[in-house]
Amino acid sequence: MMTLRWSATSPYVRKVMMVAIEAGLDGRLSCRATDPWSADTDLPNDNPLGKVPALTVEDGTVLFDSPVIVEYLAALNPAAGLLPADGPARWAALRFQAVADGICDAAILRRLENNRPDGEKSAGWMERQRKAVARALDVLEAEAATLSATPPDRPTIGTLAVVAALAYLDFRFGHEPWREGRPALAAWFATASDRDSVRRTVPPGA
Repeated sequence: MMTLRWSATSPYVRKVMMVAIEAGLDGRLSCRATDPWSADTDLPNDNPLGKVPALTVEDGTVLFDSPVIVEYLAALNPAAGLLPADGPARWAALRFQAVADGICDAAILRRLENNRPDGEKSAGWMERQRKAVARALDVLEAEAATLSATPPDRPTIGTLAVVAALAYLDFRFGHEPWREGRPALAAWFATASDRDSVRRTVPPGA
């Protein structure tokens, strides 16, 4: 068995779990619930950065963070096609993952800043993160045809990462309608979300 340091609301963990399900490896994962914000967490013993996810593989090696973990899982079952072997399709998958992870990074930074006490929040910092997300969404809208070129039944780590990122925006920033002005991306998301791996990883309260 492999052990995954896990948090139900983390979009990075969700991406990892979706990849594991798509690769048929979820039965080899033991998920260990972890609160990275707890003062007494032992998470730094596995990931010195103190972040989830962290994956302890069967030989005891600990992998972090999510891009490394999903590439490892994809390599365990190459037939699933989650990371194309080479050429433009591979770089497209990795690029989409980078854009999606960047959306999550900015959204989480914005949320953390907003949760600071009054008088300590930086409106400018939050606006910077909001604009970063908006620009990334505009890129995905412009490249929705490339996303749609991936068959719905053959997702990649890139398309799954985008699903996780957009779902996180719905989860944490549902009052901000990211779909407005992005019809192609919205249509793709609706189709791409109709998978067992997505339904099985919905965070509580979403």
